[in-house]
Amino acid sequence: MIKNQVRKLRQEHQYSQKQLAEMVHVSRQTIISIESGRFQPTLELSFKLALVFGKTIEEIFEYIPE
Repeated sequence: MIKNQVRKLRQEHQYSQKQLAEMVHVSRQTIISIESGRFQPTLELSFKLALVFGKTIEEIFEYIPE
């Protein structure tokens, strides 16, 4: 399982889901799915999110063994 900090970081930066989606060129639904853990982003999208938030991928996404 992969846990992520996308919702927390988005709220800290005061971005709406729509704004974040536009910044990384995906749909708002994709952001909703990432935040809820239903969708794991591609490596490319992970890098884009890291750049937007000024974080490393590892600071945003954490692998938790089941």
